[in-house]
Amino acid sequence: MLKPTYTIPDLPPKGALETPPVLRVAARAHRHLAELKGRASSIPNQGILIDTLSLQEAKASSEIENIVTTQDELFQASLFPENPSSGATKEVALYRDALKLGLERMRQQQGLLTNGTIVAMFQMLKRTNGGFRETPGTALLNEASGEIVYVPPQEGHTVRTMMGRLETFINDHAACDLDPLVKMAIIHHQFESIHPFPDGNGRIGRIINALYLTQQGLLDIPILYMSRHIITHKGDYYRLLQSVRETGEWEAWLIYMLTAIAETSIDTLNLVENIRRLMAEYKQRLRRNHPKIYSQDLLNLLFRHPYTRIAHVEHELGVTRQTAARYLDELAQAGLLSKHRLGKNNYYINDPLADLFMERPAAG
Repeated sequence: MLKPTYTIPDLPPKGALETPPVLRVAARAHRHLAELKGRASSIPNQGILIDTLSLQEAKASSEIENIVTTQDELFQASLFPENPSSGATKEVALYRDALKLGLERMRQQQGLLTNGTIVAMFQMLKRTNGGFRETPGTALLNEASGEIVYVPPQEGHTVRTMMGRLETFINDHAACDLDPLVKMAIIHHQFESIHPFPDGNGRIGRIINALYLTQQGLLDIPILYMSRHIITHKGDYYRLLQSVRETGEWEAWLIYMLTAIAETSIDTLNLVENIRRLMAEYKQRLRRNHPKIYSQDLLNLLFRHPYTRIAHVEHELGVTRQTAARYLDELAQAGLLSKHRLGKNNYYINDPLADLFMERPAAG
């Protein structure tokens, strides 16, 4: 049997955590996170951000695990779930669904982020009835060399015990007075080190990050996703994860995670601002040029679904199929949407919105 290569620490871990360099980066992260929270509230319908940004996060987070799909494939699969799609595309979409499930369950449980919710997200992500690992033999390998990098706890009862302690640490806010962003970075390291599931630990761990920020009131909705930052700095991410296990020194890891929060907050803030501006432009054009069909619900739909279809308009606006088709064709003729065909079905793209997700330009 494999022998674990790291002793999972008690929580909070011993040693220097909130060092002056860590607190300086934490202050910056808090500042940008608070700005993002305020700016996001300017979007009329928060569901727009949850639906669009969670799908982008699903794509980025899955890429870290070498599960790759294109934005077009992902939006088409979301639009036409009845059509066959690649296994990668389906798995990415399941990530988004798991995140939404976690948020819904956390709200139902008065803000608690429980192991039951974490297992439920894993089961949705992997389409399984399984839970925490029970069978020894798990080891993390270097992708290039195949050498064992890290051996997590092996016995099922040990995994359950460690996850029970982590659940308490996540939800018992009076147990320690750590800065919540520092605590989030520790939670993430602890979860990835326990490695409680046979597969999908990285993606579930990143969902927990977003849900924890929401639980702490640092965001109203889970819209801060650090996967793009991790992809860009993937080598540092895995190196620093392992460095804590080997040295017991936390500072570099904490600074990495806090920097990721700050930089992702800035990036997301720019994206939210560009969405807000584009919505304002579309609202003005709809009211001026299409007053007979304009409604706030129609505007929200065009931004909640960058790719949309007649059935969406029919269902969400409560109009007939003929009326829904007329609305979308009128907007396509005006250049607000582009019209496409897949098999026997028409669909419509809000191209400027879809381009924002591709380019992620900075706000001017």
